[in-house]
Amino acid sequence: MAEGTDDRALPATEELILARRALDSGELTHAADHVAAALARAPTLPEVHETLARLAAASGDGGIDLFPLQHHTFVGAVVARAHLLAAAGRPADGLDLLVAATAHAPGADWAGVPWVTSPELAERLGPEQAARVLMQVCAAIPDPVPPPNRSALTPYLTLARNAITVHPEHALLLGTASALARRVEEVPLAVRWASRGVRAAPSKMGEVWLGYALRSAGRTREALAALRRAVEHDPDDLAVYADIAGTLADHGRLEEALGWIERALARNPSFDCAVHTAHRLRFQRDGAVRHLVALADFTRDHPDDSHEHGDLAECCRGRPWLGQLTPAAPAGGMSGQPGTGNDGSQPAARPTPPPPSAEAARRLRELAHPAWPHPPAAYDAAVGLATLDLADLLGLLAHPPETPQTALGRVLSGQDPALWLRCVQVWTCLGLLHHRTDEPWADSTRRRVLVELARDVPEVAEAALFALVTAAWVDPSVRRDVAELVAERLAAARRHQLPNAASLAHLALATPDLDPETTATARTLAGVSTGQRRGALRTLLRRLLPPWRTRPHGTP
Repeated sequence: MAEGTDDRALPATEELILARRALDSGELTHAADHVAAALARAPTLPEVHETLARLAAASGDGGIDLFPLQHHTFVGAVVARAHLLAAAGRPADGLDLLVAATAHAPGADWAGVPWVTSPELAERLGPEQAARVLMQVCAAIPDPVPPPNRSALTPYLTLARNAITVHPEHALLLGTASALARRVEEVPLAVRWASRGVRAAPSKMGEVWLGYALRSAGRTREALAALRRAVEHDPDDLAVYADIAGTLADHGRLEEALGWIERALARNPSFDCAVHTAHRLRFQRDGAVRHLVALADFTRDHPDDSHEHGDLAECCRGRPWLGQLTPAAPAGGMSGQPGTGNDGSQPAARPTPPPPSAEAARRLRELAHPAWPHPPAAYDAAVGLATLDLADLLGLLAHPPETPQTALGRVLSGQDPALWLRCVQVWTCLGLLHHRTDEPWADSTRRRVLVELARDVPEVAEAALFALVTAAWVDPSVRRDVAELVAERLAAARRHQLPNAASLAHLALATPDLDPETTATARTLAGVSTGQRRGALRTLLRRLLPPWRTRPHGTP
């Protein structure tokens, strides 16, 4: 589905004027284009629907063929076709298209029209078709729906109410209606409908819907009981095991949670939901990064998982170097001035690279951010710098672009201007990872440059080391090499009592396959408080990032 709009788009009223002129001239295709554009801008405006009805009458065949479905169909045309299908006695087909429009633009009130909210529609659809539509809506929207988008889903909730009024004991309808109500934070209604569904016809999915609703209501004990009953209905649905484990872990019952996930893995060691949950819970238990690296490896080796998981991002979120950079140490060259070398010595004078191209600066401004979901995601995002040459990348480090004129840039400028420089360094070094990837790692330009930066350029050393650590996350074959480099740098920082030792320690703790002795040293050093600087960064990132919500593993 295509947007088909831009900043030059006409208001709905002007589109209607053009549509009526085309109608009067008999140019029905031209009129249809303008009606579709008006619908996209004002989907519930009565005048738009009046003009659509005139167009349908003028066409002689209901006007449906004036809005054909193609590979990239404008969303306004999809919605127009939906309304005409309903007028032609095919409301189920029309609803399918409205749900597709909702999936495309969830904040628009595509369904806020009388034929959708009429009690008559629920009678015509029947309970199975109504339940199918509600399941499609649930699959098309986030869980939960952000508050600004909830009002646009009210018509679907009205459809659910009307259908339940006509079919008050239909278990599938009650369950899917509960799933929709829960997503729009109508939690008491979700509990009530799911409870009625289970009473009408006990089933695995009925108990799952009830368990999710009860969990959203904060009734954890009852939610767990419902999910356990779901397992009794179907012991082979391992997604429910994962949800039970996640719920237990969220309430501090980690050992019970691990017991449930081990039961799931005993049935199927490669079931994606169980594997993701297991690694997340093991990391919660001991904080060892090897669990997250194993999860990243599993995700890379199983790209066709049943659905998207957020366990790795949840574990890395807010953690130094795993999900965000750390502030710069107070000493050294964040201002571009020479600082103490990484071995405690004074570095020799270095030639300054020429400034980067305007294109390189533009790409970097669009990309740089103080946080990322996890190291492999940061690596993937940095591919936007892959086509820059080495001179441009080094130029970005020597001549950082100005802070972007965005919300992020304004916050960084007002709160901590030095943090932007840190962002530039980190993302430029990640860009270096994509330089000449056809070269074997051991003798590659990307390794050589990053190692030189880590050893010889104090103000960029941590960013370069983070890029090397990220390489180890995405390529198991380089892990031993990177772990040795990180151990070497941490030992030097500790030996010379460098001010960035704590930050390097956190970086070491994010390194795959680090040896036990260095890991123990890193844990000791990471325990040193960095005071208000790290706290200020966390406060800043909370302003920039939405809170994390874990989505249930099971079906809606």
